[in-house]
Amino acid sequence: MSSDYRFLTFWRVGGTVQEVMAVLGDPQALPRWWPSVYLSVVEVSGAAPDGTGAVVDLHTKGWLPYTLRWALTVTEPMTDRGFALTATGDLTGTGRWTFTTDGPEVLISYDWQVSATTPLLRRLSWLLKPVFSANHRWAMARGQESLRLELRRRRPPGPGEGPVPPPPPPTFRWLTRRRHHLSPPAH
Repeated sequence: MSSDYRFLTFWRVGGTVQEVMAVLGDPQALPRWWPSVYLSVVEVSGAAPDGTGAVVDLHTKGWLPYTLRWALTVTEPMTDRGFALTATGDLTGTGRWTFTTDGPEVLISYDWQVSATTPLLRRLSWLLKPVFSANHRWAMARGQESLRLELRRRRPPGPGEGPVPPPPPPTFRWLTRRRHHLSPPAH
């Protein structure tokens, strides 16, 4: 189907798997450290001790001037190897984060298999799929940059290190402010 997407993303960041899990495993913090993509997060359902069952409504965007509303549900336990999730709403499908230690760094992979359900994305996917795919790559590049900054922010500064710069902001802020108040939650 032309509105189906599969994205494989690979990141390499300095730190430990535990540090990465502390950041990626806390969806409430996404708008603070990855504001270029995550505009708001609302907890719908709390998680079991292993992280499963957590449900959050998300308001997200990429570089392009449209936003998406979707719910994320953690479906597999959060471990030092990663975790899995499902998406429902403007995007439906599955995602899997995987973490591997490589010396002082963590190799992170994200396998995101989704279908666009909004009428605009479904109708235009046959023509604009490369543009929508580039939009996703832009969002994930901001995610890697923002994660690196957040990991630095959470550590004591090293000798000669200055303050950690803020993460990249969202594009088209005027549009996201207006739509944030008009769009209903995904869940």
